[in-house]
Amino acid sequence: MTAKDSRAAALAAFASLVADETRATCLLALLDGRAWTAGELARHAGVAASTLSEHLGKLVTGGLLTEERQGRHRYVRLAGAGVAQVVEDLAAQVPQAAAAAADRPVRGLREASAGSAMARARTCYDHLAGRLGIAVTDALTGRGLLRQDTGFALTDAGIEWFGAAGIPLDLSGRRPAARACLDWTERRPHLAGAAGAALCRHALDARWCVRVGSARAVKVTSSGERALSELLGIDPAALR
Repeated sequence: MTAKDSRAAALAAFASLVADETRATCLLALLDGRAWTAGELARHAGVAASTLSEHLGKLVTGGLLTEERQGRHRYVRLAGAGVAQVVEDLAAQVPQAAAAAADRPVRGLREASAGSAMARARTCYDHLAGRLGIAVTDALTGRGLLRQDTGFALTDAGIEWFGAAGIPLDLSGRRPAARACLDWTERRPHLAGAAGAALCRHALDARWCVRVGSARAVKVTSSGERALSELLGIDPAALR
């Protein structure tokens, strides 16, 4: 077998891990960046615990998930930012018409409201997404803090802005300072990378945003509206 054939076989094996609706459901749920128990994922996916356990085993073996056990509970999370990027990028490639056709009818006002909340503001693994993520990205770009002309890159002024805003930004690791992540609801790129993660972490720690329920949706608080207006000139009405 040639090296090329070996890579093709490995790619096909990797793709097969995602090419299952139950496993895809788990991967999308875990984009919230938190660890879930096997039981929580089974209920979320609507399958038996034994079925879900088999799927999780494949995802862990394939390197997409990591797991840890605490007592009787088995917790799993995405194996890292690279896996989250692959899942989000794949989700963004699904044509909107195809996604709508595959969706079952929305069951009531509560479910419709949850979908609206996800589109308005959510976490994408460890950074902000939805209309909130796009608004922040546009504001950073408009103020000359972020460049998008040759790929995402923080400017010198952008790095200084993080320090002045009191947002710790660690640029010592291998992760890029800024990276474009295609938003699957807005169909435009939002800010990811070390800067996106730092901003999201600060927004949650400072309670600019609070999580809504157990999904990835977040809500901008009144203090968050004030902070984003003062720091980036974002109109509070655009965050509601």
